[in-house]
Amino acid sequence: MTIPQILEKQRTFFATQQTKDISYRKKSLQKLLKEIIRRERDILKALHDDFRKSEYEGVMTETSIVISEVKTMIKNVSSWATPKRVMPALLNFPSSAKIYSEPYGTTLIIAPWNYPYQLAFSPLAGAIAAGNTVVLKPSELTPNTSTICKEIIERVFDPNHVTVVEGGIPESQELLAQRWDYIFFTGSVPVGRIVAKAAAEYLTPVTLELGGKSPCIIDDSANIKLAAKRIVWGKFINGGQTCIAPDYLLIHKRNKDEFVKAFTEEIIKAYGENPETSDDFPRIVNSRNFDRLHKMLENESFLAGGKTNRDQYYISPTLLDEPSLESEVMKGEIFGPILPLISYEKEKDLHSIISKYDKPLAFYVFTNKKSFAKKLIKQYSFGGGTINDTTVHFANHNLPFGGVGESGIGGYHGKHTFDTFSHKKGVVIRGNWLDIPTRYAPYKGKLKQLRTLMKLG
Repeated sequence: MTIPQILEKQRTFFATQQTKDISYRKKSLQKLLKEIIRRERDILKALHDDFRKSEYEGVMTETSIVISEVKTMIKNVSSWATPKRVMPALLNFPSSAKIYSEPYGTTLIIAPWNYPYQLAFSPLAGAIAAGNTVVLKPSELTPNTSTICKEIIERVFDPNHVTVVEGGIPESQELLAQRWDYIFFTGSVPVGRIVAKAAAEYLTPVTLELGGKSPCIIDDSANIKLAAKRIVWGKFINGGQTCIAPDYLLIHKRNKDEFVKAFTEEIIKAYGENPETSDDFPRIVNSRNFDRLHKMLENESFLAGGKTNRDQYYISPTLLDEPSLESEVMKGEIFGPILPLISYEKEKDLHSIISKYDKPLAFYVFTNKKSFAKKLIKQYSFGGGTINDTTVHFANHNLPFGGVGESGIGGYHGKHTFDTFSHKKGVVIRGNWLDIPTRYAPYKGKLKQLRTLMKLG
């Protein structure tokens, strides 16, 4: 079946109003939950086969998150979908007012390769809960996970409700050439621009989950050992291939030596003397990304790591010493297990570096000075962040997750996902027992009364 035919069948199915039925949505999600639990072992194996992700990381960063998200949707979809009363305007007296959450219709979800299962099924669950049909495009760079995703969806859903389109750039281009009611994309900034341009052709609303150079600041009051431990975890999980991983460190000069020692010790604790032999350290996804990262290491000084093996797509957990802001590693998002360390002395030094880059997806501050942390949080625009830890804000489904500016558009997780895939439709219900004549022509002599009503309303 061609892509236009798939889309047309989904439009026809959506027009039947079946997906708007709350019981249908819940049953669909319950079937999905049952199947993803049944296939968890297969999902974890696929993740390992694609880039040697350990079972523990697979559960922590992929399967458990999806299971939690689907359960949240099942538990709350009835209340979320119920029209919400709001205060009516006095000008409309007598009346009541409600906000209706209605599905957009036919939606496209384009998933990335770095968390190929989680970042496909988490938005999918919200799109289904909101009552949409979905075409899911998994990444061709993780073929084993893509196959599992397709098998699960084919077993659970009517293809007119949810279907998977596999393939590479040609298939993505053809999908983007269609007219959708909503597009949800997770990936790089350059591809995000392509998606936004395609969506603009039909004024299609979009969510773009992108990335950027996310700073991690360690001031002179920080708990250095704990900071090193948490940064090693947040940076090198998934082999550094995480959009919200710390992209570069800005550390107070007086703490540099202590931090480097603690950081090196934490790498050894986590992955051993030789991380290449560790079962817990993933590989770079493919040769293209390995070569891109390897180029960043040229002519740099290493404080830790720096070892590579192209045959295995392996790059060790690496800490770089004071790279130039004009160097390859500081030009754009790294998206790998390489962490530049840059020292600073005065607070103004931070601004001169951070302001060089576009608004990041994440922002991290390690400090024991609450006033310093609050100041930075207010001063800089970013998608989301954490004080005295890294990446953990992602795990709270009560917080919206998303970027701003170059790092993305829109947010999701939990109810925020449901809202993302729902159009909020405002409706006023007028009473017929009274009809105040103020608004009707002729207007002579009514202006004072109108002003009074406007002040009161």
